[in-house]
Amino acid sequence: MANVDVTRVAGNIGALNALNSLTTINKELAIHQTRLASGKEINDASDDPSGYSMATTFDIRRQGLQTVLNGIGDAKNLLSTASGGLQKIQDILVTMKNKALQGQSDTIGDTERTAIASQLNAYSKEIDSIVEQTQWNGTSLLGQSGSAGGVSAALNFLTSDNAASATTAFAFQGNQGFGAFGTGTAGLGLNSNFQVADIKSGGNALNNIAAAITTVKAGITDVGSFSARLGFKEDAMTVQYTNTEAAYNRIMNANMAAEQVDSSKLQILQQTATAELAQANAAPQFLLSLFK
Repeated sequence: MANVDVTRVAGNIGALNALNSLTTINKELAIHQTRLASGKEINDASDDPSGYSMATTFDIRRQGLQTVLNGIGDAKNLLSTASGGLQKIQDILVTMKNKALQGQSDTIGDTERTAIASQLNAYSKEIDSIVEQTQWNGTSLLGQSGSAGGVSAALNFLTSDNAASATTAFAFQGNQGFGAFGTGTAGLGLNSNFQVADIKSGGNALNNIAAAITTVKAGITDVGSFSARLGFKEDAMTVQYTNTEAAYNRIMNANMAAEQVDSSKLQILQQTATAELAQANAAPQFLLSLFK
């Protein structure tokens, strides 16, 4: 800082020194006030070029992870829809099995067996109705009704922000479909029209229903296993997201308590510097006494 010589009025070095200090204080105060207003430590790349670059990298990463977490959540909801349909189909099949067992007893007659056959036919149609209704965004999740066929293709779910392996595929074993009347992977292989003779003999009806239950149980297992896998991925991604957010926050966001302390200090200095500038401007006035 330059030495003060109050006898040289034209220069007024003392006032210039006070003015320089006030200008510096105002600049620093403006920085802290901007941080307090925005909540960010770095408001422009010029504030900290390397820090800004690192923070941008973390920001891109955290946004990608958040997108993946949203995708996993959507995938779990889709699979829950498929699982709900399968579980309802399984409930219907268990009821059908019990009805078919009841029909073998000679404690009931053909009239009651006719009613049971009618129930079984209605239940089979309800299974087809559930298959038709179990959709997600226009995509059939359990295949097609009747004997039209199985599930046509695997479903790809977003499970990573790595472009080379961003998705994971899910498919039922053999692309199994769950329509009531298709055979093999095309459906559950149920009779299209149960008759009294089928109910009384029990063999074919019970065997078909039991096989259908086995198929649906396998489908539920497929969905459950993949859902559990997604749960593990979600947990791992959540940890990564939290750590990335913390790294971004440490670099980019302001320490509000510290900024407030510095701002208060600079406001006091601003007032004292302004007062000292006024005094410095008034100091050379004593020279006027030399001209009396």
